Amino acid sequence: MNNKFCDVNIKLIMLLVLLAIGNITHAQKVDLVYTTSSARWVKGKKAVRLTKDKLAKADITVFADSTLQVIDGIGGAFNELGWTAVKELSDEAANEVFDALFSKEGCNFSMGRVPIGASDYALSYYSMDDVPEDFEMRDFNIDRDRFIMIPYLKEAFKRRPDFKLWGSPWTPPAWMKVNEHYSLRAGEMGEGRTGGNKMDPGKEIRTSSTAFKMQKRYLEAYALYFSKFVKAYKEAGTPVFMIQPQNEILYAPNWPACTWFTEDMSYFIGDFLGPKFEADSLDTEIWLGTINSPDPRYVQYALKHKSAKKYIKGVGFQWNGERSIPTISKEFPTIKLMQTENKCGEQENDWTSLERSWKSMVHYFNNGAGSYLYWNMILDETGKSSWGWPQNSMVVIDSESKKVTYNDEFYLFKHLSHFVQPGDHYLKSSAGENHLAFKLQNGSTILLVYNREDKAKTVNIKVGDIAITADLEAVSINTILLN
Repeated sequence: MNNKFCDVNIKLIMLLVLLAIGNITHAQKVDLVYTTSSARWVKGKKAVRLTKDKLAKADITVFADSTLQVIDGIGGAFNELGWTAVKELSDEAANEVFDALFSKEGCNFSMGRVPIGASDYALSYYSMDDVPEDFEMRDFNIDRDRFIMIPYLKEAFKRRPDFKLWGSPWTPPAWMKVNEHYSLRAGEMGEGRTGGNKMDPGKEIRTSSTAFKMQKRYLEAYALYFSKFVKAYKEAGTPVFMIQPQNEILYAPNWPACTWFTEDMSYFIGDFLGPKFEADSLDTEIWLGTINSPDPRYVQYALKHKSAKKYIKGVGFQWNGERSIPTISKEFPTIKLMQTENKCGEQENDWTSLERSWKSMVHYFNNGAGSYLYWNMILDETGKSSWGWPQNSMVVIDSESKKVTYNDEFYLFKHLSHFVQPGDHYLKSSAGENHLAFKLQNGSTILLVYNREDKAKTVNIKVGDIAITADLEAVSINTILLN
């Protein structure tokens, strides 16, 4: 009798163990979403599955416990021409666009960039204080932004109050510059483009100089300019968590711009901007950027500068700056890094644009970037800047027909940002140019996989001790979510 009782107990225990194992297996869930040039954001649960064969050779291996840099945010840039494009729509249609970009159901963007004054996608030249020699900033104001940029920004904050906004100027007020002009180069854009400016060629400044007036009163006034901008934007309900003092710091185009030698920018940050933020008790961070130089010595000098280094919390890179980020990430492993502006193209707005952005994403995340931003999120059907350059955008709004088109790059970013949020981590994975992996705060793992081949293929993936098989469509971007 006792032996039978023991046998029953053993069988019962074994059954419970088997049930528990079954429940664990059942609890593991893997989903896939894919996009091709003709089929966008398609959920293909049957295309991805857990496999029992954990010894199968993996095409991609994700080291699930090897977390790398924290993610600070994914998003894009706000500009005046984006706002004027979306204002062509009805309120209902405009809200659909804003939901697509900022809501949890859409791209779920967590970070954005705003120009401080005019950019090449402003309606015209302007700054926050265009009164010459107003060193006390008596006439500083954000009145123009209250009617254009701030309503645009508030659409993001409305959908997520924790939205992270940062700002950078393309140019200081013209009276603070050596040539006393918003731009640095005269003439048209070239290559058949229209626009440009009427600057006297004698006022041109090329990249081999600092275009800012490096006198104490101008440096103090410019530090005050940034401080007043941060305070004014906070009061307007669009707080700025970080500023980068100059867009494309070594570029001299014929639209708003200002070049700075690294010695001069470091001096400005270390002896004027940083101390001013400190004196005004601002918690807004100062980053170095945006860096467009392929030579890492620009950043190296600033991060070692005796007074600037304590104020610089991160570095932002764009365009040719991508060539210097590998060196900086190795030499300064604790500094935060960002991709500030993806390459804008020539209004192709097609799959080639997605491929270029994908390649850039892989490069930046593999070299320590914790945030990645698109350039213009929204433009009209011309895509043109006020200075004549037609560029890509995630969303195109036709001013005549009011048709809204979501381009391939919109979906590429959605495949990333819909899932990956601030506080998540980039994950170590096997070498390769066609995948990215992230660990979410809820314990899930996200894997982005690009099938660049013109035929469907099956990929074997290992995430820790879990084996996954995924059937990928030809020329597709895929997000695999392992809960």
